[in-house]
Amino acid sequence: MSHSLVKRLSLCLCTALLVASCAKQNKQAFYNTGIIYCSESNPVTFNPQLDTSSTTSDASSHQLYDRLLDFDPESGRIVPSLASSWLVSNDGLTYAFQLRKDVSFHSTRYFEPTRNFNADDVIFSIDRWRLNSHPYHYVSGGRYPYFESIGLAQNIESVERINGYRVEITLKHRDSSFLANLATDFAVILSEEYATQLANAGTPSKIDELPIGTGPFKFDSYRKDHFIKYLKHENYWRTELLTENANITRDIENIETNAKSENSSEAIADGLSKKTDGHVVEQLIFDITPRSSLRLAKLMTGECDATAFPAQTELEVIRARDDLTLAEKPGLNVGFWAFNTQRPPFDNPDVRRALAVAIDKNTLLEAVYFDSATRAKTLLPAASWAFQNDADDTAYNPVLARKLLADAGIKPGFSMTIWAMPVERSYNPNATKMAELIQRYLNDVGVEATIVSYDWTTFRRHLQEGLHDSVLIGWSADNGDPDNFYRPLLSCGAIPSGTNRAMWCNEDYDRLLNSALQTDDIEARTAIYRQVNRLLYERLPLVPIAHAYRYQAYRDELEGMTINPYGGVRFGGVEKTL
Repeated sequence: MSHSLVKRLSLCLCTALLVASCAKQNKQAFYNTGIIYCSESNPVTFNPQLDTSSTTSDASSHQLYDRLLDFDPESGRIVPSLASSWLVSNDGLTYAFQLRKDVSFHSTRYFEPTRNFNADDVIFSIDRWRLNSHPYHYVSGGRYPYFESIGLAQNIESVERINGYRVEITLKHRDSSFLANLATDFAVILSEEYATQLANAGTPSKIDELPIGTGPFKFDSYRKDHFIKYLKHENYWRTELLTENANITRDIENIETNAKSENSSEAIADGLSKKTDGHVVEQLIFDITPRSSLRLAKLMTGECDATAFPAQTELEVIRARDDLTLAEKPGLNVGFWAFNTQRPPFDNPDVRRALAVAIDKNTLLEAVYFDSATRAKTLLPAASWAFQNDADDTAYNPVLARKLLADAGIKPGFSMTIWAMPVERSYNPNATKMAELIQRYLNDVGVEATIVSYDWTTFRRHLQEGLHDSVLIGWSADNGDPDNFYRPLLSCGAIPSGTNRAMWCNEDYDRLLNSALQTDDIEARTAIYRQVNRLLYERLPLVPIAHAYRYQAYRDELEGMTINPYGGVRFGGVEKTL
């Protein structure tokens, strides 16, 4: 080997070692200051006004944006956010919001704000989804599924600017769920200044692709099927509050850990004084990893700090690890089997009842949820204040199923489709397995079922087009109001938005829902929802199956990580220890 070749090889080796060393240092630097979250899919958009999927909400709502109001994750109470306070008129129609001052929008490579958040941003954000005449209404498709499903736009009379930091919203009719809807993941506040800049440049759709908000992180880059990268919002208005909350959480965890290990008053005292080396997160990465088993592997090796939707079969593995934490809470959700009521013979309530009693819900719960869910009688879980424990429920009865099918003129060998979600969700962690079980039950009563699935984006598009006979899907609450279950899932107005998977429209049902919103009296509303439950049991547009626990798995280095019972995952205020 020549001397010059040796020199070249030596130089290449040194360069490779230097690159590897730099890469290792860069990786360690990111590990010290960044959080990696293993998410399960791609967001449809970076504006949650435009989509109701939890994937979009996780990637945008609480990372990039704020709302006028928020929910306290522990109590469920509505608390101030961008609105520091509010007043409601005696007739319940006018809401006056005092806005917070000195709130900064994101400064990025593609936008540099010249002013802070004010009333113009609130008016722009609300008028975009409520007014067809708004210049941004039809940008990115012109569909706002959550707001369409609850009919909120039709009930807003006006949104008025009183001054730079005061806005009044007037309704046409009383709506006891109005404040709760303003605190949902979808009621985010956008930048009016950024929208004006984009409109002038002829690129308005970038508002939903290159987002600007006031949230704890700002958008940096996105590569489909691979990752989303966020950077810390340096001037985030609530940083001090989030840090204080993280410190409180850390103190409580230290107290509990020491008390369990030493079981003494000294341990509690030590827990109060003990501090860990918390670091403000400079970067946040969503590592898009569709396979649950691979997400778990990355969590165990430290390639991810937290993971979305751990599979039921993985929960015990996570619990057994000393370096991992599995948080769990009863879920404000419902998993269900919906029938396309606009397709014969599923437009016949007797056929729907036959299919409902052909399945054994208890077996589905045991095989799919592994004791991590409760049987659903209605849409509302036990955590709801309007929960009805004595509600009617369908029971497994294949003999009755055959009779009802025969009486409806359905002959043995009738074929139908069961659409099964291709993604895991807390309300249904394995829709394919559930579909296979239902397929066997239906075969026993003479119905041949074919299981259908697509990628998640195509699946949801075809559902909205009404191509399904039936579908296994569900709903996670966006707020604690019962209307958040009943109206988006089954009201007439929710059909065009795509959240009404049964495509069912019933005037009596809508009338009852509207009457429940005319009063703030809890007992009166509960009585109305009992009537709603009875109507749904009689008509059976869908079969409620389960209310599932929600789980969040993360490495012990994360502090301040909690389950948000009312929507998307939150990383604002989460710290990482070394």
